[in-house]
Amino acid sequence: MLAYVNHHDDAYKWAERRRIETHPRTGAVQIVEVRERVEEIAIQPAPARQPELPFPVPAEPSVSALPLFSKLSTDDALSIGVPEDWIKDVLDASEDKFFAFAGHLPQEAAEALLDYAVTGVLKKLAPVTIDPYSHPDAQRRFRVLEGHEELAAALDQPFEKWAVFLHPSQRALVDRDFSGPLRVVGSAGTGKTVVALHRVARILRKEPQAKLLLTTFSEPLAAALKRKLDVLLADVPSLADRVTISSFEQSAAELYALITGRKAYLVGRDKLRAIISEAAGVARYTPQFLNSEWGHVIDAWQIDSAEAYAAVPRMGRKNRLGSKQRDELWMVFAEIRRQLRAKALLTSSDLFTVVTEHFRDRGEKPYTHVVVDEAQDLGVAELRFLSAIVPDRPDVLFFAGDIGQRIFQQPFSWKGLGVDVRGRSFTLKVNYRTSHQIRRMADRLLPDNVRDFDGEEDQRKGTVSVFDGVEPVIVIAQTIDEEAKAASKFLRNLLEQGISPNEIGIFCRSNDQIARASKVAELADVKTISSLLGRSSEQAVLIGTMHLAKGLEFRAVLIVACDEGVLPLGARIEDVADEFELDEVVATERQLLYVAATRARDHLFVSAVSPGSEFLEDLVHFNA
Repeated sequence: MLAYVNHHDDAYKWAERRRIETHPRTGAVQIVEVRERVEEIAIQPAPARQPELPFPVPAEPSVSALPLFSKLSTDDALSIGVPEDWIKDVLDASEDKFFAFAGHLPQEAAEALLDYAVTGVLKKLAPVTIDPYSHPDAQRRFRVLEGHEELAAALDQPFEKWAVFLHPSQRALVDRDFSGPLRVVGSAGTGKTVVALHRVARILRKEPQAKLLLTTFSEPLAAALKRKLDVLLADVPSLADRVTISSFEQSAAELYALITGRKAYLVGRDKLRAIISEAAGVARYTPQFLNSEWGHVIDAWQIDSAEAYAAVPRMGRKNRLGSKQRDELWMVFAEIRRQLRAKALLTSSDLFTVVTEHFRDRGEKPYTHVVVDEAQDLGVAELRFLSAIVPDRPDVLFFAGDIGQRIFQQPFSWKGLGVDVRGRSFTLKVNYRTSHQIRRMADRLLPDNVRDFDGEEDQRKGTVSVFDGVEPVIVIAQTIDEEAKAASKFLRNLLEQGISPNEIGIFCRSNDQIARASKVAELADVKTISSLLGRSSEQAVLIGTMHLAKGLEFRAVLIVACDEGVLPLGARIEDVADEFELDEVVATERQLLYVAATRARDHLFVSAVSPGSEFLEDLVHFNA
């Protein structure tokens, strides 16, 4: 049994303070800290050092001195896996004291107590009468390896990479068979990607003929998925031969080349805007309106005729259009389509549509299964494409995403496109990546519940983090120079605490603010990189836009230049065509800040020049 790995003296000290035993009530094998050997657990642990800043920051939240779990009994505590010699500490614990020793409890017990503190409901687990090492909770801590080949493959990997365990709620979603498409949602850090990867591994092991597409919204994220999947398949690397891992667009481009024998040439954003602007010159509509109508209606829904345009519902658009207006507008859009075809150019939606139409009615499909990460950023054409390239049978489509992290696409009805996840949409609640303090603050940016177009609800309230940390720092400076000094001081403090530069990210809203982010690193005298390809290089802080942060993880994150007019981005506000679109832009900009903030595990710094973004009001006053 391999229970703990460290240097000789540290390993012995670890073992002296722990015992391995089967819990008397749940039946799971636990690694339990011996209560009498834990000499002192501070009631209020000293926070990690923060820089001295010349600006006011939110005060530490007041915490109740009343017991959190006074309504629970000894039997309740046993039912969720609390070791017998820790029960008194749990039942007497106030909020501050509980967070001081929560990390000393078995994980399932700490999670159940955190969930109870948030929801007031104690979710008891029925005892499982099986081999203690096969208990779902024991599987968090122990992995049984079959044969020396699997052990050798595991030990060839870095310890922290191969020891990937699933929470029981995640395992249930990985192992079940479903009667239709499955969607897993949850806030940032709840393990949606881990579930997706294990789902891929399970399909490949279970179905020898499976040919699977694992896809996400960008190539850098696809590369990250490949690295993680290689770890999961280390014991049988040949399984990876049956997986294609690429972005939505790249996977469509590869199939397009296969069925046409030529490369797809996509029109660039600036070129397309120039074509639309030229068309606006002969129409009585503004370029802003034409860009919006093209992007959200004509191209998104692949409208190809005046009749189709007359019938499209234009869901959510505030400015209603009569039949004469649509006829007039279609003449403009038809000319835009003509110019694109004359130049042999495709939009991304055109690309997806060509491949969709080729495979829709064919019996032979290129893939047997599709697993999607970051599914909240699928558009209409992408979803149609993914449905068309797999057989029409249950359990072949798997989606993982967070409705609250949607930053690219406007919402639409999945059910209307034939992808009905009602009754098969599940929300993960345990946050493994982000500290309690950072998660709590970031959650203020989003509503407690987010509902999709089909009425499926992501109930974000009740999510719990499995570890405690320090409060985020928010600075609203008077000048750019003062902001840079405060941020660089925070960065130097992180380095002094022993956090490696390649565990730190500095992000801003757009390329226009990159110089301000770079100035922070320059003042702290730290090397920087701006590409994900170089992130593994030693001692370099990653600098980029908030979009680059999506899907990544860091020990510490600095988000700078969150100014008024920058967040939400002024250029996007100027482009809106109606009130509905304005609401959508503001919502996605808010969600973009949430995405960037939740990349941080332990430390978060957010700054702006006064008066700052309107979004910061929620963060500055979140302790009020």
